[in-house]
Amino acid sequence: MINISPEAAQKLATLKKEEGKEDAAFLRVEVKKGGCSGLSYKMDFDTVTRDGDKFFESHGQKVAVDSQSMLYLLGMTLEYSGGLNGKGFVFNNPNANKHCGCGSSFNV
Repeated sequence: MINISPEAAQKLATLKKEEGKEDAAFLRVEVKKGGCSGLSYKMDFDTVTRDGDKFFESHGQKVAVDSQSMLYLLGMTLEYSGGLNGKGFVFNNPNANKHCGCGSSFNV
């Protein structure tokens, strides 16, 4: 399961509206090779489903994860931290045992 915190869901809804995305658009989260820790997260709005996609819904926001990325993301919570010292979107991933300083890459 992939979870989205209420704060992250609210920010996603705002971004979707600001970017003019249609109501059917969902968040696609992927894991790609790269970054200083070996793997990095990629997020974008999408409207096209792919074979093997797994869908989750949390606080009114729909998330798609491909089957390969799912191995790394199972149990993850997407959070959002705003304000003066906020980092933006944060991946709280229980599968990651090493993170880079900026939080955009990890290793398992």
